[in-house]
Amino acid sequence: MAEVEVLLPQWGMGMSEGTITAWLKNVGEAVTEDEDLAEIEAEKVEECLEAPATGILTKILVQTGETVEVRTPIAIIETD
Repeated sequence: MAEVEVLLPQWGMGMSEGTITAWLKNVGEAVTEDEDLAEIEAEKVEECLEAPATGILTKILVQTGETVEVRTPIAIIETD
């Protein structure tokens, strides 16, 4: 098994941080690569963050409502 860190992506050149507005998956649920995982507000725009890997969402590191810098680990997916 391998752990994949889900990082807050940088969608635009001026983006320095983002706020988790909703998690679309819960810890323990299976996720598929490219499936919507969370909703992020950045620069007044709502974006969907897609899962970078297929596996099980084992940890949510940043809770709904929290704002973090770009490239911060926000969740962990465990793959086979």
